[in-house]
Amino acid sequence: MIQITVSVEGMSCGMCESHVNDAIRNAFSVRKVRSSHAKGETVILTEEDIPEEKLRAVFAETGYRALSVEKKPYEKRKGFGLWK
Repeated sequence: MIQITVSVEGMSCGMCESHVNDAIRNAFSVRKVRSSHAKGETVILTEEDIPEEKLRAVFAETGYRALSVEKKPYEKRKGFGLWK
């Protein structure tokens, strides 16, 4: 599994987070997606890699800007929760 963290410009509320999450779910087959306007990021868990240019295009279509994209293998945390 791959964890993709996208630094996002333009999210300012919970509705922005929902908008981004829905766009990601509709565009790609993902296990989980979580956005935070406070952190300015979206974290995606996926079985298959998503090309960076396609991710950036989905963000652009929603009206937000992907500033950076970081990919790394996902390691499930021991104990509570799925996210690190």
